[in-house]
Amino acid sequence: MQAPDPGPMPYAHEYGTRLMVSAAVATTGIMVDGVPLKLKLRRAERMRKLKAVGLVAPLFLFIVVSFGIPIVVMLFNSIYDPYVAKLTPRTAVALAAWDGNDLPAEPVFEALALDLKDAQKAKQAALIGRRLNYELSGARSKLIVSAKAAAKLETGPYKEALIAADPMWGEHGTWTLLKRTTRAYTPYFFLSSIDLRYDANGEIEPVPEGEAVYQAVFVRTLLISATVTALTLVLGFPLAYLLATLPARTANILLIFVLMSFWTSLLVRTTAWFVLLQTQGPINDFLFYTGIVGERIQLIYTRFGTITAMTHIQLPFTLLPIYSVMKGISPSHVRAARSLGAGPFYAFWRVYFPQTMPGIAAGCLLTFILCLGYYITPSLVGGPTDQLISTYVALFVSSAGNWGMGSALGTILLVATLILFFIYNRLVGIERMRLN
Repeated sequence: MQAPDPGPMPYAHEYGTRLMVSAAVATTGIMVDGVPLKLKLRRAERMRKLKAVGLVAPLFLFIVVSFGIPIVVMLFNSIYDPYVAKLTPRTAVALAAWDGNDLPAEPVFEALALDLKDAQKAKQAALIGRRLNYELSGARSKLIVSAKAAAKLETGPYKEALIAADPMWGEHGTWTLLKRTTRAYTPYFFLSSIDLRYDANGEIEPVPEGEAVYQAVFVRTLLISATVTALTLVLGFPLAYLLATLPARTANILLIFVLMSFWTSLLVRTTAWFVLLQTQGPINDFLFYTGIVGERIQLIYTRFGTITAMTHIQLPFTLLPIYSVMKGISPSHVRAARSLGAGPFYAFWRVYFPQTMPGIAAGCLLTFILCLGYYITPSLVGGPTDQLISTYVALFVSSAGNWGMGSALGTILLVATLILFFIYNRLVGIERMRLN
């Protein structure tokens, strides 16, 4: 019996036609205007690819300039510390031969005195002192005094003169620090970012308990980000389900209210919460005059205020990917499970919910990563113990001028983000991410 004709193949269109033409050209050697048709097809294909690259090139260059280069610079600044090495070249060479035992010999003191004299003339002694001050409190003012004393020296002995200018030059730890800072590349900023430091002998040790800051800040950042992510999921999942199951007209109206937050500036939304959470603000007025509380409560500058404002701002970022995935789930799946005897909850949990996991994972990942870098909201509505790591990055870069520490903290955040992407890719698969 002859098999029925399947009809025209669904994909035998332009691509199939090109293959047949290419095969014909290869076997027949058709000429067009004295040029083999095969060669003309290759040229046309090459031009098509060049046009595609030309269209993509501006976007690629924009990403490289605005995203790639700053990240490379940040990574470089987190380990590159050339100031002391550039301003004290003689000392760097002399200290390279120092064995680290006892105090350096007279030639090292002479090299330092000459470098300090040059730095004083160039008015750059404060730069050396600022770097030393990161690890040795008060070193900046002491080095400035020493540079002024060195500028007056004509001959040696330099060792006694520098120690007389300031006793810190008679301490072994000062020279260990100076030798370490004359290296252009250093792990110091990363060590400081996780509350570690060098001791007087150059060994790594934890900072004193009262001075440890950054480990607690990183833990706080992760906890607040995780809490906000969980709250947006708890609030956003039912709303996304409602939007996905309601009639299109009603769902679109409700979706407009969800999208309204995207049409409002982040600063405006945060400022609105700053007003609402005031002790004399609308929320306290409502709680007080309705008798829910006997006296006004502190809502502003608290962890509660920070999490509440961040949850409101981040809710659409979690909701929309979930809603997008839910819209693509056929209602017949749950109906089929119900027709086979499954109860409403069992059909939802075993059939519907697993299909929403790509949206849940994408929304939670997006919200968590954005929360890691929050700066404006914790600064306005949070207290001193509610600031996230981005606050310290901004502090070091804009106020303290310590680009090394700011870059190191930013690099740690970048690594945390990449780890989250790796985990997401392993558990869900990056190709299944849907954001709209």
